[in-house]
Amino acid sequence: MRVLCTATGAPSHGRALLPLIRALAGDGHEVTVVATEAIAPLVSGADGIGLHTSMPLLPPPRAPEKASAPGDASARFRMRVAQLTGPYALEILGVLRGIARDARPDVILRHGMDLGSCLLAEELRVPHLPVPCGFVNMADPATLLPALNALRAEVGLPAQDDPASLYPHGRLDYIPPEYSFADSPIPVLAYRQSTPLETTALPSWVTRLPPGPPLVFASVGTSLPVIRDRSPDGRMPEGLTDPTTQLRTIVTALSQLDVNAIVATAGIDLTGTEPGPNIHLVGRIAQPLLLECADLLVTHGGYNSVSEALRTATPMAVLPNFADQPHNARRVQELGLGRYLTDPTPDALAIMCQDLLDDAATTARLRAARLAVLTLPDITRASTDLADIVAAAVSGSAEPYAHCAHLD
Repeated sequence: MRVLCTATGAPSHGRALLPLIRALAGDGHEVTVVATEAIAPLVSGADGIGLHTSMPLLPPPRAPEKASAPGDASARFRMRVAQLTGPYALEILGVLRGIARDARPDVILRHGMDLGSCLLAEELRVPHLPVPCGFVNMADPATLLPALNALRAEVGLPAQDDPASLYPHGRLDYIPPEYSFADSPIPVLAYRQSTPLETTALPSWVTRLPPGPPLVFASVGTSLPVIRDRSPDGRMPEGLTDPTTQLRTIVTALSQLDVNAIVATAGIDLTGTEPGPNIHLVGRIAQPLLLECADLLVTHGGYNSVSEALRTATPMAVLPNFADQPHNARRVQELGLGRYLTDPTPDALAIMCQDLLDDAATTARLRAARLAVLTLPDITRASTDLADIVAAAVSGSAEPYAHCAHLD
């Protein structure tokens, strides 16, 4: 089986793809990944995986054109949808067509914000599925259908009446269906990530932390630092939190508590902030490994972080910023797996963290969620499931590629 995969945006988007491509390549399938330069280090050098770094960068988030309340997540999300269903999708399609001439995929695993792959899959008449992605959880297929049909018309594909045409073979996930974060009832193939994401061990100094206090890990993720680094003037787009501000809030809050706190800064300079003696600042650390023994995760609410916390039964204090993060924070709170911080002040965060550390009911619910994760089939099962989808698609349609003159 030949598998074409796409990943765009921050390195975290590549992390969602990594367990799948490792499992597929390990099972002997031909895997081709089209990613950005930022994601490439996660993939490069992996056995049996071909890499192209020509994936177009996600356009930077823009503030809504119409006036809206500061931080209006829904308005900003609508603007994001407009960006993803415009020229950006056609740019992706142009890049992928060239790669598909050689890769000739039987199936496409796409990043959730990559709609160009939907068009390519329809041109090639091959199945496509999105990898785990917060955008997929939020996006209403019915709302996307008119814009997707406009793209289809532009490239000579027939319009579709069914919103489910965006997900004709479902979606992939690492979260059990009973804990789903998806707003739309999209069929899901959910797997347990047994393939280690991290090849780098935790640093030895973690063993010298005082043994008594709880261990708290905090991170603002990779997206905000990437967005700021791409900004010509080093400033965040209107309405987005500066990661420096959020890290200062986290450090100040955790300095008030009797905890061991490890804060991943993503290399952001926090000069002028005075962390307490219980705070350990690192540029980066292996989050999946650290969560194996952490008592609390202070997080931006990225979908990878949420799924990793469920897998390790780690309570979450969520400080969301943009995109799917507010949605994820609300769902975490609805499921009783953590709290959504709506007051982004150090004192409010300190109170929330202490409450979560003392909350036995949240811990119990997370253990139940972890058991649900452990009942999922291993990620290696994806190989068989995708092969079945490909076989069914071939038996039910014309031979793939027969009509694709542009791939000759």
